Amino acid sequence: MVVMFSEAPSATSSTAPRHALVTAAASRTVLLVTAAAGCAVAFVVAYLLFVRTASGQQVENGVVHSAQSGKSTVDWAAPLQHADLVVALGGVAVLVLAIALARRRFALGVTALVLLITPMLAAQLLKLYVLDRPSMNDGLAVASHNSFPSGHVSAATAVVLALGVVLPARFRTWVLAVGSLGVAWVAAATVALGWHRLSDTVGGSLLVAAVVCAGAAVVSARRPDATGVPLVPVLVTLLAPSALVLGGYAVLATATSGAAQFVAAMVLAAASSVAVVLLVSGPIRRVNFDPARAGSRLSR
Repeated sequence: MVVMFSEAPSATSSTAPRHALVTAAASRTVLLVTAAAGCAVAFVVAYLLFVRTASGQQVENGVVHSAQSGKSTVDWAAPLQHADLVVALGGVAVLVLAIALARRRFALGVTALVLLITPMLAAQLLKLYVLDRPSMNDGLAVASHNSFPSGHVSAATAVVLALGVVLPARFRTWVLAVGSLGVAWVAAATVALGWHRLSDTVGGSLLVAAVVCAGAAVVSARRPDATGVPLVPVLVTLLAPSALVLGGYAVLATATSGAAQFVAAMVLAAASSVAVVLLVSGPIRRVNFDPARAGSRLSR
């Protein structure tokens, strides 16, 4: 799902459309705030719908049971089992700083590192100390400890967005588009291996997207943008994330067999991760995250 964002037509243009949703415009900061709010609301919706209801737990526990029973071949997901997440994240942190130093923008590198680390810490704190998964006693031998949101997917999403921030803005959309495929693989692999549920993967992506968009909104508010953004993209960023969660639930709940649920969960995890990354790529694509260049509104 790729959302195109274009500037609102000038009020003095004789060809400007008359429809209110097209002619009315919001600032880019408002767009970023609604994107952050939309992802945050969808995160809460996913938790309440999938984790706090018996029906949500039942449909997801069936997927976990199928994955852990070893009925499906998931050799393509095996590399994730042997990956050292701490080493990988350390390497990414070094890479981010190296790119920033090569561009002579150390402050930008620090900003990217903050946006890399903050959502991952938030995911772990929420999962371990704030959110819980009540036992619904559905009869399936599935671990009942809380796994929402996924730390693996949170990390993968944060890595992609951090690289998008530290690299030149002209590459940002391409970095996020290609990187979203890597996030999709991680999301699908965690489901295939029985480590996480669909909601865990979606929640991980949404949490990171909300944090990054909120950070971008703070930066944007300090550098006013005279150009406007049409209200349609603003509404899309607000409503699309929750629609994504509700759609995933509807598809998973209507699967007719355990095998169908298993496949659907993997596909939905991958597709949802791509959708979340691409959805926020529009709002952040022109944001200058470099605090050392406060006078420049656009990133280069």
